[in-house]
Amino acid sequence: MDVIDTHCHLDLAVFDSDRQQILDNCSRLGVSGIIVPAIEAAGWPQLLRLCSQHEMLRPALGLHPVFIHKHGIEDIDLLDQHLDNKNIIAVGEIGLDFYIENTDKEKQTDFFDMQLSIAEKHKLPVILHVRKAHDEVLALIKTKNIVGGSCHAFNGSLEQAKRYIDYGFKLGFGGTLTLPNARKIHELAKNIALEAILLETDAPDMSGYQHKGQRNQPDFIIDALNALAQIKNLPAEEVATRTTLNARQLFRL
Repeated sequence: MDVIDTHCHLDLAVFDSDRQQILDNCSRLGVSGIIVPAIEAAGWPQLLRLCSQHEMLRPALGLHPVFIHKHGIEDIDLLDQHLDNKNIIAVGEIGLDFYIENTDKEKQTDFFDMQLSIAEKHKLPVILHVRKAHDEVLALIKTKNIVGGSCHAFNGSLEQAKRYIDYGFKLGFGGTLTLPNARKIHELAKNIALEAILLETDAPDMSGYQHKGQRNQPDFIIDALNALAQIKNLPAEEVATRTTLNARQLFRL
């Protein structure tokens, strides 16, 4: 099988001791690609260096809304300059997170809007992080001419899912598919067309049922694949082929 993990923070220090071992295991399992989205500008050099060393890894650069307090306006200009690097496949991880208490919603919105404009300028897809803000994100996307993207760890409504898909987005599902009580996620995955779904791990976060309490990692993507195949009542090979094609088309891999 050929599988792509469309969201994995493999650049983080938690993987420094066994990163190569994980990549070797991914290759054995049929994981052919891993998209590594950025969190903050300080981490961009390490992320780009790592991706340049491993053909399997593909970089995305952006400013994560959870860490809005770490971002300065100079990072926006730096992002614009970095995107002249043709190896960068997307702008991300960007978005809005209104789940966080006492967050600066205005600054989040301003930075998200500016990053959408940069993605529009460079004709790159975006990788979205959204919590408790799907309607606000969709409203901003509507004002731009974005070439599409992924809505990572999608947990909105089916109606919101259809709106994202209408704007050229695909929806990311991962370890939560394996959780027996994740009924909302199971129902969403069942009702969203396979042509609009991407597989992801969000490693090192969001471990699934088989690895509860452990560090998540990209080779666990196979658990999400098998869970999605069961929910869809389809062969795992068919789900792998379609979701991988979705990723290749969206990110031009």
